[in-house]
Amino acid sequence: MPSGKVVKLILYEGLQFTALVVPVLVIMERFASLIRDMKGQDLTAYWLVVAVSIAYMTSVTLLVWVPLKYYKTIVILRCYVRQIGSKSSLLFFRRPTALAYLILCTFPCFAILIVSSKVQVDGGHRLDHFTELPVSLVLFSLICVDVIERIRPCRLMGQCKDGRGGPILTHLEPVTTVSGQLHPHEGQNGLTHGQPETRNGSATGRWQDPTGSPGRSTLSTRTPAYLYSSSSRPRSHSGHLGFLWRKDGRSEVFVDSFMFWLDTVEMVRVGGEPSVFYSAWVFPVYILAFMSTLRMAVTPQNSLLSFAGVALQDFPFFIIRVALIAVFGYVTPVLYPLKNVLVTLTYIYFTFLTKLKIFRSHSMF
Repeated sequence: MPSGKVVKLILYEGLQFTALVVPVLVIMERFASLIRDMKGQDLTAYWLVVAVSIAYMTSVTLLVWVPLKYYKTIVILRCYVRQIGSKSSLLFFRRPTALAYLILCTFPCFAILIVSSKVQVDGGHRLDHFTELPVSLVLFSLICVDVIERIRPCRLMGQCKDGRGGPILTHLEPVTTVSGQLHPHEGQNGLTHGQPETRNGSATGRWQDPTGSPGRSTLSTRTPAYLYSSSSRPRSHSGHLGFLWRKDGRSEVFVDSFMFWLDTVEMVRVGGEPSVFYSAWVFPVYILAFMSTLRMAVTPQNSLLSFAGVALQDFPFFIIRVALIAVFGYVTPVLYPLKNVLVTLTYIYFTFLTKLKIFRSHSMF
């Protein structure tokens, strides 16, 4: 009887493989139907495209996906056996898998969408703009892969034991006073610590304060600072309505993942509009949408994720959305370009401008 960890591993790998194969096959079958209709119901062209898609998935599975997953599975099982399968150890291997999924599945699907638009425009047809099912399936599979990799260190049953529960005590750097930056044996004005003040030839047992201010002390203090951060462990609330305060980090991962990809989903939806799909604007729309998915290759805890979000999503999305609104009208809600410009400006301000001397003045609010 296999253990629960092995069953969970098989379940996750099966779901990820399904998310890899199904979107490509569905998109290619839709493209094959389009080619068949443009060729006058030619079944030869249809089955040729289907055969190419099956051959592609077989090749990438055997040459890339299986070796990558085999290596990852061996390492994870060794971590479990040695009881060192911590969250940090598992997340280390997430990025190659996510990057491989983007290259092997998301990129071909977006490329087929662009090719289908180009083929129809060149042939003077408007048969299919690949709305709803194919596009939604690609994005849903992308979100599923992201969710699986995030909850992989968590348990499927029982309470969450992945470190997301309860307040986390974070150790910060020690806080040093001004006098603590002086020589360890000298205070201000060259006075020596550890020696009492002498008055009338006798020791008073007090520390001498050269400024005469009781609010200052020349003692060197180094106090370690700690910061409590909120977490996902449900707090203890009594009463009949205590269940309203219950929450779990595993369920919050699903919400975070869908919110993380919401802007990309809207951009791909705009690319499916007939006025945009049958024009040259479909190229920058799907290219920028794919570029935004590269954020998936950055770990959620990495500080580079903020910069990647601005550089790969918010700033280019703002430019293309303003251009689309100017050319096609309100094909996208104004809320999204407003979100993009606000995120970009606040990132620039708080990351770069606040470091300038004029913004560090204490006289400003």
